[in-house]
Amino acid sequence: MAKKTQSENFNIIATTLAGLEEVLAAELRELDMEYVKVGNRVVTCSGNLRQLYEANLWCRTAIRILKPIRQFKARDEKNLYEQVQQTDWSEFFDLDMTFAIDAVVSHSTFEHSLYVSQLTKDAIVDQFRAKTGARPSVDRIRPDVRLNLHMYDNLVTLSLDSSGDSLHRRGYRLQTNVAPLNEVLAAGIIALSGWDKKSPFIDPMCGSGTFLIEAALMAQNIAPGLFRRDPYGFEKWKDYNESLFEMVWNTAEAKEKRTPQAHIIGYDLDADYVEAARNNIANAGLENIIQVEQADFFETQAPEGQGVVVMNPPYNERIQSEDINELYKNIGDTLKNNYQGYDAFVFTGNLEAAKSIGLRTSRRVPLYNGSIECRLLKYELYRGSRKGGGEEVA
Repeated sequence: MAKKTQSENFNIIATTLAGLEEVLAAELRELDMEYVKVGNRVVTCSGNLRQLYEANLWCRTAIRILKPIRQFKARDEKNLYEQVQQTDWSEFFDLDMTFAIDAVVSHSTFEHSLYVSQLTKDAIVDQFRAKTGARPSVDRIRPDVRLNLHMYDNLVTLSLDSSGDSLHRRGYRLQTNVAPLNEVLAAGIIALSGWDKKSPFIDPMCGSGTFLIEAALMAQNIAPGLFRRDPYGFEKWKDYNESLFEMVWNTAEAKEKRTPQAHIIGYDLDADYVEAARNNIANAGLENIIQVEQADFFETQAPEGQGVVVMNPPYNERIQSEDINELYKNIGDTLKNNYQGYDAFVFTGNLEAAKSIGLRTSRRVPLYNGSIECRLLKYELYRGSRKGGGEEVA
């Protein structure tokens, strides 16, 4: 791969979860990326090598940061094989390096992504074998180089995956509860809440603490990538610039705010979850930023003033609740009576039970938790008489 100058721009593709595209676009603009364009679970932009490294370190709602190397139309199997061989793969990795291909295929004459990745792999190893008499190995778990193939309507985009392991695996979680929230989803929900990173932030059903930790990382201006234990994909690239990445890393470390910026509080009824949350918080070095208590949400009171409440109550999908409608009714009553002046956000995959909250929503954002279709429901909890009617919420 020809050495690029640090300032030379190239196309970048950042993938995310459905519903978080605008949040990710804003993050990429923060990094001064150019030509930021929102797609479906993807944001495209243009940036240089430094910005590619920064995106991996700083983007809270990105899953992978990809660098496209080739785009072509594939009519059939033979054509796909030939097109893949038109790239000189020795520019990107050597014979002694392992590689893997992640393929996503939709609206194409090719039906199976596994078959497409197999065909692509064959084209690559055959090229090496023809040139050298030997072939590189595939390692699906920890490859040196991860390639991404995206095929839509037979249009193929081949990219280098600069992230390696998915960026949602931050590295701070030691323990999780039964249904832990994906870190990217948690960060996206907090961003969608519009929280100012200064007023109180409360998760009254905090589980293993993902919302709390993501909120603290935002408030303290800590790059989520700083917790990562595994190397990034780009660290094995032929144009990897170690001193540049070191500078990006050191700059990120220097931007952290040491003194607590906001009152961040978590409650959970289950002592095991409280312990898990505290362990994860300690692992992230945030014990002096986040307060977690064992408490029943229905008996809690919000701190004076205004703030944000974010919660992910059971849906009766993975975590079963005795009477889900009663649970959601109690959530509505507690918010109305004990959290006046706050904005509350309830993230749920049970839209029927959510109607029992009995408060008027001011916003409904469609999102997914894995394969479960969900809504992020916003309730503005006015003081005094403006407590909202009993309108349906979902």
